[in-house]
Amino acid sequence: MDELSPNQIVVVHGIASAGSVALATGFTYPLDTLKVLTQVGSSAARELNAAEALIRVFSLSGNAGLFSGFGWLAFGRIFGLGARFGVYEILKAYCKDGRELNYISGAEALLAGMAAGAIETIISSPFELIKIRMQVTSASYVPSSNFALEKGARTPLVARLLNGCYPDKRSLNQYVGLISTLTTKNTNMTGALLEYPWAMTGSGRPPSVCNVRRPSDIISLEGWSTLWRGLRSGIVRDSVFGGVFFSSWELLHRAMLGWKAVGMDPIPSLNEEIGPLSPLAVSLSAGLSASVAAAASHSFDTARTRSQCTVLPKHLSMERRFLKWTRPGNKFERITGIHPADRNVLFRGIGLRMARSGIASFMIVGSYFFVVDHLASSLT
Repeated sequence: MDELSPNQIVVVHGIASAGSVALATGFTYPLDTLKVLTQVGSSAARELNAAEALIRVFSLSGNAGLFSGFGWLAFGRIFGLGARFGVYEILKAYCKDGRELNYISGAEALLAGMAAGAIETIISSPFELIKIRMQVTSASYVPSSNFALEKGARTPLVARLLNGCYPDKRSLNQYVGLISTLTTKNTNMTGALLEYPWAMTGSGRPPSVCNVRRPSDIISLEGWSTLWRGLRSGIVRDSVFGGVFFSSWELLHRAMLGWKAVGMDPIPSLNEEIGPLSPLAVSLSAGLSASVAAAASHSFDTARTRSQCTVLPKHLSMERRFLKWTRPGNKFERITGIHPADRNVLFRGIGLRMARSGIASFMIVGSYFFVVDHLASSLT
């Protein structure tokens, strides 16, 4: 590696990072899909387990349903993890600057990891929202078009706000029948109702998440700010994950260095004198740290996932701003973005997330070392 030029070093590390993240994301993506479906499909009374979610995906979307939205997550994680590790290394170098011993304390690693996790959330949030909605769509039953209005009967409002959505004719007829007893001067009551955003689906309810999964539909119906929905819970989740992950990883790294130094003569005074650890040991410690961090931050992950699967049209968001709508729940729930209705489902799918995070971190670190060594040896 020392024989390579600075440009070659940057290219080698960039290829290794992107390749390891894409490989780990693809290998663990089915676990992520089952985790998301467990979080979204569970209620306080009944939990949707992984086996039921798997059967539902296979019956509705086939094997490809387990990888629905993979491209969005892979693209977002390359930038998100790059920001997480990059910010952490910058803060770590700042903390070690001027010190004789080349290490940082657990508290410093915790704070640096929390700051890095917050930056990661802001970057990866839009990709994660689209990915989650595509995953939910893969396990959702989309009604046939037998009850849909003819394409020519679709109003300009529906075409503008939600392209490709056709109101349910059966629900719309029932809706019109309920208010047909009211006095009205408009003979085309059906068309008049569809000119109101709250009736664009024909039932008065917001559109299904299956109809609002493409970026153009999300921006048209819900606005640009929706791409960062659940930002509060996302920042808390990734801050807790990053802090616990990097602090525990640093502690494990120092413990393994101390174990390796046992029996050395003379006793090394600096970490550089001990020598590097094996890639397998570093990868295992990263996987263990990620599993612990996933368990610590899982409740906030559930709150964020469920909020991103809620369709909230722009006119409802505007009404909330005009009415100065107050977030429900206690002070802690308002700050962290947890909805009170989700209190009893916050730990759904925790085992799947621990497994996914642990395996993904193990593969990212291990494949990163392997690719760097392979590319460096081939270029020298």
